[in-house]
Amino acid sequence: MRVPNILITALGAGLLLSSPALAQQLTYGKVPNLPEPFATKSAPNPPSVVKAPAGFMPTVPAGFHISVYADGFDEPRYLKVAPNGDVFLADTNGGKIYILRDPKNTGTPAKEVFAAKLNRPFGIAFHEGYVYVGDEDELVRFTYDPKTSKRTGEMEKLMDLPKRGHSTRTLSFTADGKHLLIGVGSESNASAGEDPRRAAITICDPDGKNARLFATGLRNPVGLALEPKTGVPWTTVNERDGLGDDLPPDYFTSVQDGGFYGWPYSYIGNHVDPRVKPQDAALVSKAIVPDVLLGSHRAPLQFAFYTGTQFPEKYRGGAFIAEHGSWNRAPRAGYLVAFVPFKDGKPTGNPEEFLTGNVPDATKADVYGRPVGIAVAPDGSLLVADDGAAVIYRITVAK
Repeated sequence: MRVPNILITALGAGLLLSSPALAQQLTYGKVPNLPEPFATKSAPNPPSVVKAPAGFMPTVPAGFHISVYADGFDEPRYLKVAPNGDVFLADTNGGKIYILRDPKNTGTPAKEVFAAKLNRPFGIAFHEGYVYVGDEDELVRFTYDPKTSKRTGEMEKLMDLPKRGHSTRTLSFTADGKHLLIGVGSESNASAGEDPRRAAITICDPDGKNARLFATGLRNPVGLALEPKTGVPWTTVNERDGLGDDLPPDYFTSVQDGGFYGWPYSYIGNHVDPRVKPQDAALVSKAIVPDVLLGSHRAPLQFAFYTGTQFPEKYRGGAFIAEHGSWNRAPRAGYLVAFVPFKDGKPTGNPEEFLTGNVPDATKADVYGRPVGIAVAPDGSLLVADDGAAVIYRITVAK
C-alpha cells in the first residue's frame, strides 16, 4: 500500500481542519484511525435550497471581494477556461454549454450558447481545435475556432459512456496531450459487479480509441485535473454513504496509472466495508491511501489549482475545491469552497475554509447555495459556479 507524503483527515465534528478543536485528530504519513462502521446511525438529511435574504453574498476571507459574475442559468456546474481566456460553462440540466466572454476583465461577461440539446453535459476539455464534452452517456467533441471560441462544426460522437448512476463525466488531457482521461462514478453505493468503467478513470486516444482503465476503486471521481508543475492527475472523490456520520471521509488525491483506491471493498486504504460480500483481500491489500482527506459526506466536486498572481502568495499553486454539501450526515457539512496549500506539486497543509456562509444553521435543512465548479480566470480572479443559487460568483482581491 502506498503511503502518501502527507495525509490529512478530519473526523468527529466533520469540520475542515482549520478548526483548532480538531488539531489532535490530524494524521500524517500513515493510515488514519477511523471510527468503526455504524458508530453513528446513517442519517438521510438532504438539503433544501432556499432563496437567500436580500443582499446575501457568501463569506470570503478578509482582503477579498465577492460578486455575482453571471446568472440566468438552469444548473450552472462545470467551468473551464479556454486557451483564449474565454470561460466555458456546462449548464447540466439545461443541456447547454455557454461561453462567458470578458476580455477586459470587467466582471460582467457577455453570454453566448456554444452548444445545446446535450444530455446532461459536465466535463469540458480543449485540444487541437476541438472542444470535448462529457455527456452523461457519451463522449463528444466539436470543432471550433480557438481565437474566437466560435463553433465551426457539428457534434461528433467518440464513444459511449455508462448511463445513469452518478451522472458527471469529467475530462482532462494528459500533460503530453496524447491521451484523454475520463472520470466516471459508480452506479451504486457499494456493490461489486458494475461496469468496470464505473468508479474509475479511463484513458483513451484523443479520438476515443484504444480506451483502457487508468485507475480504479474511485467511488465517484468528479474533479479531474493536472497539477501544473508536475503534470500529475489529481481527483476529488465522493466516497460511499450509509456507514455513519463520520465514515468514510471524502478525499482529494493524486492518481497513479494502474492504481486501485478501494471501492467497493474498502475505503481509505484497507478499511473494509462490512456490507460488501464476498470480499477481495488481495485487492484490498493494494488499496492506495489518498493524499488529503476532506471529511465525510462533503461531496467535493470540481477543483482548480491557483495559477494566477492576483491572490496572496499563500494561495499560489494551491487547490480550491468546491464542496457541494452533505445529504447523509446529521450535522450538515460542506456547501463551501475549501483551499489546500501546495508547494512543488504536493500538499503542504490542512484544508482551510475559503468561501462559506451557505448554511445558516447546520442542524436545519435550509441552505442558500451549493458550490460545484471552480476556475481561475485570466486576471487571477476565482470563479465559482453554484447550482443551488444558479449563479457564478467572482472572487477578487479587495481594492
